[in-house]
Amino acid sequence: MTFSSVFLSVALDVYIARHRSSVLLYRILCFPMEFSAENHNKDREHDEESFSYAAQIVNSYVLPMSMNAAIQLDVFEIMAKAGPDAKLSPNEIVAQLPTKNPEAPSMLDRLLRVIACHGIISCSMAYDEEGNPHRLYALTPVSRFFVRNEDGVSLAPMMTLVQDKVFLDSWLQLKDTFIEGGIPFNRVHGMHAFEYPGKDPRFNHVFNTAMMNHTTLVMNNILDAYKGFVQHLNQVIVDIGGGLGVSLRFITSKYPSIKGINFDLPHVIQHAPPIPGVEHVAGDMFQNVPKGDAIFMKLLKNCYKAIPDEGKIVVVDCMLPDVPDTSSGVRATCQADVVMMTQNPGGKERTKQELEALVSKAGFSGIRYECYVCNLWVMELFK
Repeated sequence: MTFSSVFLSVALDVYIARHRSSVLLYRILCFPMEFSAENHNKDREHDEESFSYAAQIVNSYVLPMSMNAAIQLDVFEIMAKAGPDAKLSPNEIVAQLPTKNPEAPSMLDRLLRVIACHGIISCSMAYDEEGNPHRLYALTPVSRFFVRNEDGVSLAPMMTLVQDKVFLDSWLQLKDTFIEGGIPFNRVHGMHAFEYPGKDPRFNHVFNTAMMNHTTLVMNNILDAYKGFVQHLNQVIVDIGGGLGVSLRFITSKYPSIKGINFDLPHVIQHAPPIPGVEHVAGDMFQNVPKGDAIFMKLLKNCYKAIPDEGKIVVVDCMLPDVPDTSSGVRATCQADVVMMTQNPGGKERTKQELEALVSKAGFSGIRYECYVCNLWVMELFK
């Protein structure tokens, strides 16, 4: 009860003592005033939360930039090497960095604090012998994906890729492409994103490293969940756009009787390492780079012609919801869709309805959704 409602209650109690018939009117007048004040406070709290979220969005670039700086400084690897439950202070981490900057511990503390407030790492307080407080940071299940695992891979190279200047410059053209058309990446670099790595050896290495790490993480999980390759022992599997052949390396290692053909662009294949049971073939699956769904349709039709009647196409891809929610999976997929729109010619993610329509137009008789792994659907297409 607020001060004003208490004052009103006392005043009305005096009035009621003299006019007993007014009790009902008092109850009607007093409680709505308290309720109105309570609603006002709730509305204000809601406005404050909405404003805070809007302010966070304004500076939303801070998190990925901070994450990339931490990755480049090897901060997460340093934390991991300290032990599975280790909690380190900024001073302890900086002691392992090649820096003489006296401000480095304070800077790192501020950097890690913003990462911690997103739940990527944890933060707790500790006190030295003199009672002075300092923060301690530890890895969480999320940040461990940015630490090299037993296969020597993580999501860190993917973060480095999307924060590379080659990609970042494209975003500055996004608004102009709505007005004038084109693809942001092409407007900046004068060529499409599949061609550019062949002209820039540094970026080609960054790109291939990111794809290799991501594919290794994903394929380990897919092969645990998807059993469809068992039906194709002693047969040949072709991986279209297979990069350095990581997917086929995992498949043929688990199923040695399967032979693989890794098909990708020449500047990719030239860096592909020898893999037992896998043949690397260079070619252009995007000849003349048609627009929009024509790319996907062309690939599907070519795949349809290439497989025998009893063959199948295995598609591993994201799937957009008809109506987005706020879950991490949906956010990641919607973000990937806009990345595709900004960087790739005709690139896009699709809804289930859009995907099934394209599959049908390409001539396939059916589609089967096998499993959902790492925010990706594993699907089989049949003639």
